[in-house]
Amino acid sequence: MTDQPPPTDPLDQQQIARLVDRFYEKVRRDPMLGPVFNPAVDDWDEHKQLLTSFWSSVALGTRSYRGNPMGKHRGHPIRAEHFEHWLVLWKQTAHEVLPATEAERMGDYADRIGASLRYGLGLNDGSRGLGLPVVGE
Repeated sequence: MTDQPPPTDPLDQQQIARLVDRFYEKVRRDPMLGPVFNPAVDDWDEHKQLLTSFWSSVALGTRSYRGNPMGKHRGHPIRAEHFEHWLVLWKQTAHEVLPATEAERMGDYADRIGASLRYGLGLNDGSRGLGLPVVGE
């Protein structure tokens, strides 16, 4: 049983924070994703606040996120299968904590962002990545 809100609740920052918190708690324990994320994140509370800001900027247009997602993902041992697994876990968690329409919306955002990151990191089949320097690293 989930504690999914009623379908009429509009998406807000509190719901996004709940999604991010629950999702990254799963990531920390996940046998595939944990070994990638745990060494890269020094302060999980700070990381979750940053990701709440990121997703709020994406989904709500808050413009509160200041960062470089591509730059943050470079240099980590990320493979294409990590992205696929991350997306499955993200969508499952979104459906646990959000109304169905908002869960679908957050999944669609994640699909697009993931595709962009995979391309930029050269993880798409047959692509080489952009090979461009990352400003601000």
